[in-house]
Amino acid sequence: MSKGKILVTGGTGYIGSHTVVDLIENGFEVVSADNYHNSKASVLDGIEAITGVRVVNHNIDLADQAATEKLFASHKFDGAIHFAAYKAVGESVDKPLEYFRNNLNSLINVIDGLRKQGNSNLVFSSSCSVYGNADELPVTEHTPRKDAESPYARTKQVGEDILYDFCAKHKDFSAILLRYFNPAGAHPSGKIGEDASNAASNLVPVITEVGAGKREKMTVFGDDYDTRDGSCVRDYIHVSDLAHAHTLALEYLIGGKASENPALFNLGIGEGLTVLEVIEAFEKVSGRKLNYEIGPRRPGDVIAVFADRSKATNELGWQPKYGVEEIMRTAWNWEEKR
Repeated sequence: MSKGKILVTGGTGYIGSHTVVDLIENGFEVVSADNYHNSKASVLDGIEAITGVRVVNHNIDLADQAATEKLFASHKFDGAIHFAAYKAVGESVDKPLEYFRNNLNSLINVIDGLRKQGNSNLVFSSSCSVYGNADELPVTEHTPRKDAESPYARTKQVGEDILYDFCAKHKDFSAILLRYFNPAGAHPSGKIGEDASNAASNLVPVITEVGAGKREKMTVFGDDYDTRDGSCVRDYIHVSDLAHAHTLALEYLIGGKASENPALFNLGIGEGLTVLEVIEAFEKVSGRKLNYEIGPRRPGDVIAVFADRSKATNELGWQPKYGVEEIMRTAWNWEEKR
């Protein structure tokens, strides 16, 4: 007996595909909507190899209102997890309008689709980038948002604000905002992982591609920050741990357990690692020396950000299982299989 039919937007993407697996393993029926802007259809084979379920993906642009309305006319959903968004910080600085058009219109269309079905239970994929250069570390859900450092981060802030305003007006519409820290690693089976169709820009896949010889070298952007070794500090979270938090968030909404609307949770391991420490962890698990150089600081980068995750643990029952070495080991295993 299915626990419900869930729409996963961006379901063939990196976090989306791992969440589809986790939802299926926890008894949900899943429908994906993804136009392969930054993913590949072959991930559906990986999902099937792990779960035995062939997920249907609708190849549509969710920023297109008519196409999204058609999707909601063909399925009755018990909830949705909204990942579909452009996410490259640097690219957003170059193409702000494209980021606003895509990231905000797709969210509005999904909210509208659920509302017209008389349903809610929306989990929104937000980001720790909404905190900007935070005044306190670790950041909690009460840490004030700061001015966004990039158009990407601003789309996440505005997306949250849309949901705050919408839920204030429509009390029967329930939502959760999940602010992720830095997802990394790959499914322990090695059958799915980060496989963007655009060039990787996140730290961990860049490291593994250099390790595998797909790139000649990598650049560490800045070693003169006020941190332990001068490189930026981030909170890395294994993608399978992150995926499971979405299943728990949906169950929390469907079970009517939320005491605030939208409810807000930080998702990170709760410890900060510098870029150089992550490189060191890779060298340890792979036994390879990484070819990297120190370059200038990159615009849009915050100095340090890591999470206090106690609220997600206490209210959602979320306990991350994987540390940085498992993150690097599974990422390297996936890279070698690719």
